[in-house]
Amino acid sequence: MILIVDDKIENITALSKILVSQHFDVDSALSGEEALKKVLKNEYQLVILDVQMPGMDGFEVAEAISGIRKTSELPIIFLSAVNVSKAFITKGYTSGGHDYLVKPVDPDILVLKIRTFIKLQEQTKELARTQEELRNEIEQRKRLEEKKDELMGMVSHEVKTPLTSVKAYIQLAGVAVHNDRKENALQFINKADSQIEKLNQMMNALLDMAKMEAGMLDFNVAEFNLNQLVDGALDIFIQSNPERKVVREGDADIVLRGDLLRLEQVILNYLSNAAKYSPETETIYVTIRKTTRNVEICVIDNGIGIDLEDQANLFKKFYRTQQSIAEYRGMGMGLYLCAEIVKFHGGAYGVKSNPQKGSTFYFTLPIDPKKTDC
Repeated sequence: MILIVDDKIENITALSKILVSQHFDVDSALSGEEALKKVLKNEYQLVILDVQMPGMDGFEVAEAISGIRKTSELPIIFLSAVNVSKAFITKGYTSGGHDYLVKPVDPDILVLKIRTFIKLQEQTKELARTQEELRNEIEQRKRLEEKKDELMGMVSHEVKTPLTSVKAYIQLAGVAVHNDRKENALQFINKADSQIEKLNQMMNALLDMAKMEAGMLDFNVAEFNLNQLVDGALDIFIQSNPERKVVREGDADIVLRGDLLRLEQVILNYLSNAAKYSPETETIYVTIRKTTRNVEICVIDNGIGIDLEDQANLFKKFYRTQQSIAEYRGMGMGLYLCAEIVKFHGGAYGVKSNPQKGSTFYFTLPIDPKKTDC
């Protein structure tokens, strides 16, 4: 849209006829003050501005338009039949005008100039958008590089410790065998095997994350009974943590549809975190609660708890609380993977916690009413 600013209505009418005939949308203002209000409120492609007006003259209006960030690039064409001296024309350019035309003006020349300035403005805006996109892409790549460096450093740190332990245990087992202490050798081999299993879990988590980022994580969806899922996860956990007691509450006799192994991975991650962050307590609670639409699985501990500001970020990739960084090992991938698995199944996830009073990690799965045995 083009804004015509002139204190004489007959001039506006004449210009409007020319521009409308060339398929331009036109708006008008009868004073400089009215013109400023309109350019702040509306989007214009160009302003045709009379120089000689009562109140604010054309030069003052142009200076004001050029001084506002929103309208600083708005093309302005001065159109005057009175102020035609070189000094006035020069002032028109220095006050922010892009052209200064003297009446009588050839309508074809005026239209040609308008089209040229509008095209230049559109190209300028497109260039600005392109520059902004490039800046955003550069910033995104910088962040990705920083994340990659952070991940490489984290992986290097996390892998180094179990590898060092494996090497040490194997050396100790070798010494024990040499000294004919087979029982000691077996203990060291078992400890080395435990460290290798940690490495295996770490590598699997990294591979899962990479597949998930590429949209290639496999899901084998089938029907299963929730008892089968919970019992399987608890059996695996108890075998690895015989010192822990798990109290299970709630009815899980319900048929669901999903990837049993992936959902088992979610429960095991919740249980492992509960064990890790509640070292002073032996009992972990697993509760199952059904509603008409969902089933909720909760893992509850009486451990160190989590600050409120950390709770919203726990399921983000690589996020770890300051306390967990200082006291516990890990790369902050487990809960992120859990969240993605639960989202795939159409469920919700979250945590409720109070510092020093323990945490409740939960997730829900939708129920098909036709499959429930309730």
